[in-house]
Amino acid sequence: MNKQKKPLHRQDLNFVFGKKNYVVMFIGLAVIALGFILMAGGGSDDPNVFNEEIYNFRRIRLAPTLVLIGFAIEAYAILLNPNKK
Repeated sequence: MNKQKKPLHRQDLNFVFGKKNYVVMFIGLAVIALGFILMAGGGSDDPNVFNEEIYNFRRIRLAPTLVLIGFAIEAYAILLNPNKK
């Protein structure tokens, strides 16, 4: 009799995305996080004093642009074909 050895419960791991997709997703998450970090701050400790820092270029233009670019990178990462060479 021939005894064939079967693999012990070896699962076929099929991920939805490939390694390239996950790398691009993490880059997009880092860009989004950087945008939110740049958006933070600019408030005043005293409610009777108005701080003009909340209207500077970094918080009004740069940070929201980085967040939108990060979301675009995330959409690209989802649509990226991992099997294409």
